[in-house]
Amino acid sequence: MSEIICTPIGFVSSPFKERGDAPRQGYLTDETSVITLKEEYLKATLGLEEGADIFVLCWFDRSDRTLLLGRPSKDVPLKGVFANRSPNRPNPISLTLVKIVKIEDNKITVVGLEALDGTPVLDIKPYSKDI
Repeated sequence: MSEIICTPIGFVSSPFKERGDAPRQGYLTDETSVITLKEEYLKATLGLEEGADIFVLCWFDRSDRTLLLGRPSKDVPLKGVFANRSPNRPNPISLTLVKIVKIEDNKITVVGLEALDGTPVLDIKPYSKDI
């Protein structure tokens, strides 16, 4: 298999416009973002509830896909991207645990998402401590 094709289920509306605006990780922000789902995926929200935790998988489309080494700060040793949470990686897929603030039609407002404005959303998955 040489190619995998993913289609965004929606896009992020975020206060973070440029890479330097976003926190290193979602739990470091109390800012809200809105995931606007494509209409054809509206039924897929059945069972999601306000106050629930969900994983959001995004495609960090503005990342550098050529970098294989990185560090979260200058005080940390250089590591391979598979050993850190750098947005720069061969396949820039992000995974963030967020809390649902509100669900209205095809818009899911969440808190704790580090994605930039306009970032494509690949998937949403429920979080459960029991699973």
